[in-house]
Amino acid sequence: MPLTTTDIIKKVKELEIISKKITTHLFTGEYHSAFKGKGMRFREVREYYHGDDVRFIDWNVSARYAHPFTKVFEEERELTVILLVDISASSMFGTVHQNKKDLITEIGAVLTFSAINNNDKVGVIFFSDKIEKYIPPKKGKEHALFIVRELLTASPKRSGTNLREALNFFSRSNNQKSIAFIMSDFLDENYEHSLRVLANRHDVIGLKVYDKMDSQLPDIGMVKVQDLETGKAQWLNTSDAIVRYNYHQNFINQSTETKSIFKKSGAQLLHVRTDEDYVKVLQNFFRRRKKTH
Repeated sequence: MPLTTTDIIKKVKELEIISKKITTHLFTGEYHSAFKGKGMRFREVREYYHGDDVRFIDWNVSARYAHPFTKVFEEERELTVILLVDISASSMFGTVHQNKKDLITEIGAVLTFSAINNNDKVGVIFFSDKIEKYIPPKKGKEHALFIVRELLTASPKRSGTNLREALNFFSRSNNQKSIAFIMSDFLDENYEHSLRVLANRHDVIGLKVYDKMDSQLPDIGMVKVQDLETGKAQWLNTSDAIVRYNYHQNFINQSTETKSIFKKSGAQLLHVRTDEDYVKVLQNFFRRRKKTH
């Protein structure tokens, strides 16, 4: 059932409040530290104070005023964050707390406000098995609210998934080095080369979003299951231990393959389940990056 205008306004406000709370209380400084700017730029010259780094004393100004002065630098950020958002049919699946699309929307909102609060630009590429919509990166709160509205209301014209198409579009449309968050269940193939090319030029982080029932079938007898992307349906005997084992093993194999693809490409991969706390996953990721960058 599509959201009404009133529903959208209410949900945008809710996500803004959630995002502000998380970015203010939990990500204070962590997002900023995890993603460094381009370097340092000169800001001003001021009087030297005890404890300042003597390497930055401006000897010309100090000689002119017969008093020590020091150069002050600031971080040159101007970062660009791009969210690659999978809105294919499989993103609508969810059985426990929320579906994958709901979780992707909330994480997308939090990342958007984290970037905007740090005066970074944010853009979005919505994709299924084709590019559904592209929002070029910009700064500002109004732009962030626009992105959140689009995250909430994004509806694909196609049901399949083509990660390669999305990654190639990103490569063509963003020349300057950016931070890319790919939010998907990664139920696709043949995107290894495109990911490797992208990770060579950009900072790429995958967020594999999955549901508990993606990995485990409950023991509830005969069940008709349907592939949301192809429409194919089949009956499964969930009371058969071998069927449940094969189903779980298939998930493990697919997850292992995704991890391998990301590792070989030099990109990073996080796993978030629909009934788990994504905030902790992001927090731990930011902290690890802070230590290694």
